[in-house]
Amino acid sequence: MIPRCLVFVLAAGLSVAAAQKDALTRSRQLYNALQYDAAIAAAEEARRQPALANAAAVVLARALLERYREDGDAADLSAARGAIAHTDAAALGPRDRVELTLALAESFYFDDRFGAAAETFELALPRIDLVGPGARELVLDWWAGSLDRQAQLSPESARRSSYARVLHRMEDELARADNSPVAIYWLAAAAAGTDDGERAWSAAQAGWVRAPQSGAPGTKLRADL
Repeated sequence: MIPRCLVFVLAAGLSVAAAQKDALTRSRQLYNALQYDAAIAAAEEARRQPALANAAAVVLARALLERYREDGDAADLSAARGAIAHTDAAALGPRDRVELTLALAESFYFDDRFGAAAETFELALPRIDLVGPGARELVLDWWAGSLDRQAQLSPESARRSSYARVLHRMEDELARADNSPVAIYWLAAAAAGTDDGERAWSAAQAGWVRAPQSGAPGTKLRADL
């Protein structure tokens, strides 16, 4: 029979461990709910626990980056970079490693290093389904947008090369999911970027007609096209 005092100690230990883990879970839930201030506070709480520190740092970095995107406070961008730099990627599970890659890619983007951002977003794409439903569309848009920004800063030959890269990726994405609003839009935009006006116009017309097949996102797709 287990002595009562030991049962109490074990129960207390489990309660503390559960509370610590709850802080990490709460930070993720708050991040997903777009409550970035609260997510940051919960992630900082979880980060004080050695077993959770690396996973919590990933949530912290992503929440800081989102707050920076909304408010433009350079302190948030700096703090996010610090969290990324002090995260041990080898200690993370597969999903958290993808999330860390996304945080790094976003930090490159916000630092106007668009080529580096595109390369890093591309690293996440093969494993993006680990993050959850809808993540692929978002990251694909970030990736293409990064190359678009890079192309605008590049000489003519490099510009066409960047848009050709986007074009080929979107062709592959549409073969994979023919109602992807992101791929439909960027196929037309990238064709225009390679100076193939005829294909850009044709892709835009086809995408506009097919947009309702994408559900609610189709309304925005039509406006963008």
